[in-house]
Formats: sequence, C-alpha cells, structure tokens
Amino acid sequence: MGEDRFVKIRELNLDSRNFDVRVKVLEIGTERIVVTRRDGAEHRVAEALVGDETGVIKMTLWDENIDTLRDLEGSTVVIKNGYVNVFRNSLRLNIGRYGSVEKSAEDIEEVNRENNLSEQVIPDFRSSFRRTGFRRSPKRRFRRR
Repeated sequence: MGEDRFVKIRELNLDSRNFDVRVKVLEIGTERIVVTRRDGAEHRVAEALVGDETGVIKMTLWDENIDTLRDLEGSTVVIKNGYVNVFRNSLRLNIGRYGSVEKSAEDIEEVNRENNLSEQVIPDFRSSFRRTGFRRSPKRRFRRR
C-alpha cells in the first residue's frame, strides 16, 4: 500500500468519501446503546479521538469496531474506505459499511491535538433546509386558444 493512498486528517472535509487514512487511536469514549432508525435494532456506539501529525478528529464506532479499537488504543491503525459526516454540528470520521480497520506497520509518533476538526462548528444544513423548504409554485392555468 503506497503512502500516497493515505489522506491526512487536515485534508478531511464534509465531501470526503472512500479514502484510506493512517491514524493513532488516542482515546475511546464510553459506549452507549442506541436503537437505529434504519433497522430498529439495538446497537452499541462510542466515540474515539484519533489523529495524525496534521490534526485530530472524533470517530464514530459501532458494535464490533468498538472492541477492535479498544484493543488497539494507543496504537496506529489504518482505516480503509472511511467517510466523513456531520453529527451534532461537528465533523466525524466513520468506517464505511465495506470499510475496515487494521493495525498499521508504521507508527505515528506525534499527534497534533491543536487542530481538532471536530471542534469546528458546521452549520446544520438540514434544519436550515427544513425552515426554507421547497415551496411549490402556485398552479398555473393556461388558456387554450
């Protein structure tokens, strides 16, 4: 796997999809149980703080990925097929449905905690869309000649 395939944390934005990133797992938060709207099932969810020499970002972990990263806390991992979304107005790194996490052969020594991408406030574009919404134009009537 070539080094040029990996993106750096500072390069991530809301449009980032299907990328590979090498990060150090700094800390794993408390897990909680949620019921998803997608399938109505209970799932475990937790947040992790991960980063590299360019910055840090919160990462959302689901079910078995919590256990995987908890075992690798303090280690450097490679996330394949990652994507970024917004949760509670902040950027979050996620592992794609077809993504994976594996221990990295290379280690990240220093992490730049000063550049936390998750601390940047992202406007809630969905609620502003709901406020404005789509307005239907009034029905037009045409006269036949």
